[in-house]
Amino acid sequence: MAVPLSQMWTVASYVLGKKIRGVKRYPLVLMLEPLFRCNLACAGCGKIQYPGHILRKNLSPEQCFKAVEECGAPMVSIPGGEPLMHPQIVEIVNGLVERKKYIYLCTNAILLEEKLKEFTPSKYLTFSIHMDGPQKEHDFAVCKEGVYDVAVSAIKAAVKGGFRVTTNSTLFDGANPEHYHKFFDDMMALGVEGMMLSPGYSYQKAPDQEHFLQRQKTTKLFHEMLEGRKKTWKFNLSPLFLEFLQGKVDFECTPWGNPTYNIFGWQKPCYLLQEGYVQTFKELIEDTAWENYGRNSGNEKCKDCMVHCGYEPTAVNETFGSFGGFAKTVKATLAHGL
Repeated sequence: MAVPLSQMWTVASYVLGKKIRGVKRYPLVLMLEPLFRCNLACAGCGKIQYPGHILRKNLSPEQCFKAVEECGAPMVSIPGGEPLMHPQIVEIVNGLVERKKYIYLCTNAILLEEKLKEFTPSKYLTFSIHMDGPQKEHDFAVCKEGVYDVAVSAIKAAVKGGFRVTTNSTLFDGANPEHYHKFFDDMMALGVEGMMLSPGYSYQKAPDQEHFLQRQKTTKLFHEMLEGRKKTWKFNLSPLFLEFLQGKVDFECTPWGNPTYNIFGWQKPCYLLQEGYVQTFKELIEDTAWENYGRNSGNEKCKDCMVHCGYEPTAVNETFGSFGGFAKTVKATLAHGL
């Protein structure tokens, strides 16, 4: 199983509690960005194109803890930039573990092996390693040769050290499904807990604007990649989200499901779009015109998006929203051994 039972129970209890109390909009995962700077310059990234004085800024541990408590989500994803470049990242992680939050620290793994000794294995901490496919595809995506091999070495060291490890792959136009079949085998052989997949989103600031997937291409790619998949492949995603990527079910976006907090405040409306910031989570939830976002809104920026941060919360909500949704999830789980 790709996710420990304790984490599954925590999330299920949290979601059901919200539904029983009639809460319509609630967060599932806090996207906590403690910095934007990075030691890579990926062509598809829209997070590192800020001027130098912005890239030098960090969130303090106290700011991180306040955002986590204000939001209340049971899980915290720490992307960036590269979080391991934050001078107080260990203090931030330890503070979140003390608060019993399930953390996914997203890293390109360049610094991971040398910093592992500073962290303590915990069921609450997972290193989510950025792996955009096999060696050739990954190194091309991150615009630097040799990064794949560094990441593989770091994965082996982290698994050996008793840490939870997952991978996170963003796919772009031109990806070869057959190449990814071997990639999945390779990641499972390394001992990772599960794999996360998502189509790339067209960040306005990203240097490469030609290789983002449109919706029709997304469903075709993921159908070819995942149809008849091996039961040995473990994905760190809800079964219904994988069905959605293949075009087997249709969902609307839940943009408030994975809210983002960074050095500017709470980002409106989601991790992918930058349409202003507010200073409190309450403002984000209550004052954002959510009807203006998602594919059904007609917003051009949303029409091709199928990214996990918007649709994974929808899939989770579907699972716990009705007996029918729960039954579909169980069926998909049993069919593919997720």
